[in-house]
Amino acid sequence: MKRALLVIDVQNEYFSGKLPVSHPAGSLANILLVMDRADRLGIPVIVVQHGAKSAEAQTFRKGGHEWELHPEVARRQRDLLLEKELPGSFTGTELEGWLRGRGLDTVVIAGYMTQMCCDTTARQAFHLGYAVEFLADATGTLAISNNAGSVTAEELHRAVLVTQAMLFSKVLTTAEWLKSIE
Repeated sequence: MKRALLVIDVQNEYFSGKLPVSHPAGSLANILLVMDRADRLGIPVIVVQHGAKSAEAQTFRKGGHEWELHPEVARRQRDLLLEKELPGSFTGTELEGWLRGRGLDTVVIAGYMTQMCCDTTARQAFHLGYAVEFLADATGTLAISNNAGSVTAEELHRAVLVTQAMLFSKVLTTAEWLKSIE
């Protein structure tokens, strides 16, 4: 396997903004751990940053503090920084060409939010023929309530992981992933 680690949307919005990630606890520490280990082992690290399409957006407004990468992610080594405006990291970005140009065949999913950009990117990767490793405790989400109902962060996270494991991804904990790459 020739892997690349995708660190998706680890931005201040999820820490000090309107969308505070709450589950699982320790997801940021695990994201930083896998970034450091990937760098040490020569696995390319791709950081993805979400930006709102509209300057009037309530979240992820480009140039704002909440749009910025979390400082711990920003200071770490990365091989590529991609900006996106839609949930899928392949949509409107150079990601697929970059991966194919380097002969990479596996993507590792870490970041936020489990059910939105991580799930979408994992499904896109699967559809494009990549193997996908989805890190259960290096992804995260929050409780959601809207006109369709409500769901706790834990329920939402678990439902996505179970669905990913059905077909799209190999779902692993950070510890399991680290052991598999050593």
